[in-house]
Amino acid sequence: MLFDMDGTLVDSEKLWDVSLAALYDRLGGVITDEMRVALVGSSAENTIRTIFADLGLDPEPAAMADADRWLHEYTGQLFATAGLPWCDGARELLEHLAREGVSMALVTNTQRALTEQALESIGRHYFTVTVCGDEVPEGKPAPDPYLRAAELLGLDPGHCLAVEDSVTGAQAAELAGCPVLVVPNDVVVPSSPRRRHIDSLRDVVVDDLRAFHAEIDGASGKRSA
Repeated sequence: MLFDMDGTLVDSEKLWDVSLAALYDRLGGVITDEMRVALVGSSAENTIRTIFADLGLDPEPAAMADADRWLHEYTGQLFATAGLPWCDGARELLEHLAREGVSMALVTNTQRALTEQALESIGRHYFTVTVCGDEVPEGKPAPDPYLRAAELLGLDPGHCLAVEDSVTGAQAAELAGCPVLVVPNDVVVPSSPRRRHIDSLRDVVVDDLRAFHAEIDGASGKRSA
C-alpha cells in the first residue's frame, strides 16, 4: 500500500490553505480559489514557481528559496499548534493494515523536515518506508515518488495500490503504473480506467483494498501491497 499524506491520511490541506494565504499576503497578493485548487498536492518547487508567476514576481532564486523556507516554517508552526486531524477512517485503516502485516509506504510531496514533524502525529511505525518530494528528481505529478516507494518496498508498482486525494497525486501514481484508490478531499479528481473512487476510508479493510486492486487492475487474485 502506498499512501499520500496531506488530504488523504490527515486533513492538513486546510492548514495549507492558511499558510498559502499568509504567503500571498506577505508577497503582496491575495490567493484566489482557483489558484488554491491548482496548488493542491503540488510539490514545493512547483508551488513557489506558480505563486511567483501568478503574482508577476521576478523568479530570483534567493527570493524563491526564502519564500519556500518561510512557507514551510509557517506551516510547521500550524502543524504544531493546530494539530493534524485524521481523515475519516484513515487511522483505523492503518491500524488494520498493520495488524494484517501489509507493507505500507508514505508517499508525499511535502518536504522531509515537515513530513518528519507530521509523522510525530501520524505515527511513523506504520510505514516501512517514506518518500518525500525533496528526495526524488521530480515530485508529483511526475511518477518519481511512487516509483521510488515501490522500489524501496521491493515491489512492482503495478502490485501496489496507491491511495490519493488530489489530481496531482492520482496522476503521479497512475504514471508510475499503480492502480489508484481516490478518496477526494478538497478537489474533484477525474475518473480514469486506472482509478476507483470512494467517499472515505471509513470501514475499509484489507479485503476491500484487494478487491479494489483487482477491479482496477483486471487481475483477480493479485495481492495488493
